[in-house]
Amino acid sequence: MISSVRGLVLSALGSTVIIEVGGVGLAVNVTPATALAARIGQELRLHTTLVVREDALTLYGFDSPDELAVFELLTGVTGVGPKSGLGVLAVLSPDQVARAVADDDDAAFRKVSGIGPKTAKLIVLSLTGKLAVTAASAPTLGRLAPAGVGESVLAALVGLGWSEKVAAPVVEQTLTEAGDADKGSVAVLLRLALGKLGPAQHTIGGRA
Repeated sequence: MISSVRGLVLSALGSTVIIEVGGVGLAVNVTPATALAARIGQELRLHTTLVVREDALTLYGFDSPDELAVFELLTGVTGVGPKSGLGVLAVLSPDQVARAVADDDDAAFRKVSGIGPKTAKLIVLSLTGKLAVTAASAPTLGRLAPAGVGESVLAALVGLGWSEKVAAPVVEQTLTEAGDADKGSVAVLLRLALGKLGPAQHTIGGRA
């Protein structure tokens, strides 16, 4: 089992980063926020899990142990594959997943492409009692985001396949609604924007 990797980032595109470890480039599947935060030529450490199948060995990486733990819980639910689990974490933070489960809010999981009503309800049922809510996530109105943050979020969404015409108003709405603590974080704003875009236009979800 490969539980973590650390090395120089060779490339970061969409939802994949390639990290050089001991002279070998490892392709790691990550959330778009993680890929966006990665910098080519800089060191990156990820908490990872290796998914083994007959036709492939696929590595999934996360910024925190909490994300990895939630991913493994999600992929233990019938009907939720690794891509769908990664898709959930692209839209919801671990705390938001825990909150949705605690509130019996299966609608939160239906935002992810490939997760229908039955699977969403099964996620809530399967994860009940397995996650602790450690933070509230309700956004409040606040100051404007630092210059360049909105542009970075928009560029990331365009890179993921949405048109600028579709993505721009979503980014603007996200900036308006985000709390002060979130306005300076490209990763958080990207996650919020992905949640607003909805499953019909997602390119990162789907069962696997």
